[in-house]
Amino acid sequence: MSTISEIETDIYRINTPVTPPGLGGFSFNQYLIVDDAPLLFHTGPRKLFAEISEAVARIIPLQSLRFIGLSHFEGDECGSLNEFLAVATDAAPVCGQIAAMTSVGDVSDRAPHVLGDGETLTLGRHNLHWIDTPHLPHAWECGFLMETQTATLLCGDLFTQGGADNPALTEADILGPSEAFRRSLDYFSHAKNSRSMLERLAALNPRTLACMHGSAWRGDGASLLRGLADSLEED
Repeated sequence: MSTISEIETDIYRINTPVTPPGLGGFSFNQYLIVDDAPLLFHTGPRKLFAEISEAVARIIPLQSLRFIGLSHFEGDECGSLNEFLAVATDAAPVCGQIAAMTSVGDVSDRAPHVLGDGETLTLGRHNLHWIDTPHLPHAWECGFLMETQTATLLCGDLFTQGGADNPALTEADILGPSEAFRRSLDYFSHAKNSRSMLERLAALNPRTLACMHGSAWRGDGASLLRGLADSLEED
């Protein structure tokens, strides 16, 4: 059963626990920003569309969605993109230029709203800045959205934590658990410029990190991102 938690004003974490073979507990998070033009970041896998869409509908009517965002092209990021577009007939996918060129422009049933590096998407009260982060942690087309009103970084697969019963929002350490998970199942591309990209994200001074797997986190996001950069360089 998907659970819903408001982690910042008008920003909701929708969490769906799963038990994939070999991983034990795991979870998928989607983040819904409620505004004049609501945005859902991550759709979850296609096979979980019924459950996840029901959770979204507990917050807003599905038909009111205007944007469906993704960090990069992967099943848990956008597996049910077209299913959401079918019920949210005024919605458009949101992605970076490379994702639109390589995948989304072809696979999506509706043309994407494409964001260039540093470009802003306005939802109403909330402004979202797109940051290109190729191969961080993986995929050429990868990028993240920074919501400026609440200083929330929608950071995709960064700080992925295992487990199916993590708290919705924590101020406890997630670097240690997420790095342990990374080392056991190395999903990073280890790009040569990972530190410079993490420094760029740190310079945004995020207060909340909206992680795709595990808990969202609140605290000094700049220090945590630099801590991740240090840890990656130790490998």
